[in-house]
Amino acid sequence: MATPLHPFRSTVDVSVRRAGIIVKKDHARAEAFANLLGKWLQGKGIISFINQIEPDFDILIIAGGDGTLLHVADRAAHYSLPVIGINLGNLGFLTELIEDEAMIALDEIITGAVTVENRMMLKARILPGKGQPTEYRYALNEVVVSKGTLDRVLQLSTTANDEYITTYKADGLIFSTPTGSTAYNLSAGGPLVYPGLASILVTPICPFMLSSRPILLPPETRLSTRIDDGPGHSAKIIIDGQSAWDMQENEVIEIEAAEHPLRLIISPHRDYFSILRNKLHWGIPQSK
Repeated sequence: MATPLHPFRSTVDVSVRRAGIIVKKDHARAEAFANLLGKWLQGKGIISFINQIEPDFDILIIAGGDGTLLHVADRAAHYSLPVIGINLGNLGFLTELIEDEAMIALDEIITGAVTVENRMMLKARILPGKGQPTEYRYALNEVVVSKGTLDRVLQLSTTANDEYITTYKADGLIFSTPTGSTAYNLSAGGPLVYPGLASILVTPICPFMLSSRPILLPPETRLSTRIDDGPGHSAKIIIDGQSAWDMQENEVIEIEAAEHPLRLIISPHRDYFSILRNKLHWGIPQSK
């Protein structure tokens, strides 16, 4: 099983000569900004490539929002590319820069040391009753087992390192990273977890059992879940918001920490708690 051994936060010098710019799909403002950014980088002696990810890039710049970053997180992590996100809408949890401050922050990044956080990722695969397992899919936020459009709740028999936890009777289960604790996990009543705390969260979705509560497990845990409802039942597997598989009653989904974290460049202009205060409206009087 994978055990993340990477330090959470480090200061590194990023010598940028080749940069990838990932643009939000079908978004005219993002495309215009990416073109402007490409010309700005060219003036700095940096070659840029739009909507490409190559292992020899020195940096990956996201022009869009958190969803755009999630879409490429697995490939960026696989190549160990440092990623900086520029949000063209509201401030994101992952895309920490806004358009107006992007050039100033990027100038600081390409001319000096930057702070990089190694954000833990999950990997998941389906173990069929017969045949070979599926290829792994990777998640920065979460892996969700969902009842989909079915009316009845699921019964999901779940283990940790082959030790039985319980059979959850719920609309589904969320297996989340600390980074993903602010996403679906939070809306399902799960806890906020600081991204530097390597762990896997298991949060039931609308549990039928009132005693069912989220559980926080160490990063070396290998989790498995199967449908325990009898024949004819299935579940949807959704990874970072994208449909991945339909799991049948004779199959098992296996989730564990991925070998490679996402290397996320942190904005020099704000910190994690300021983002929480902004996004969750902590300490801000609510209008009546």
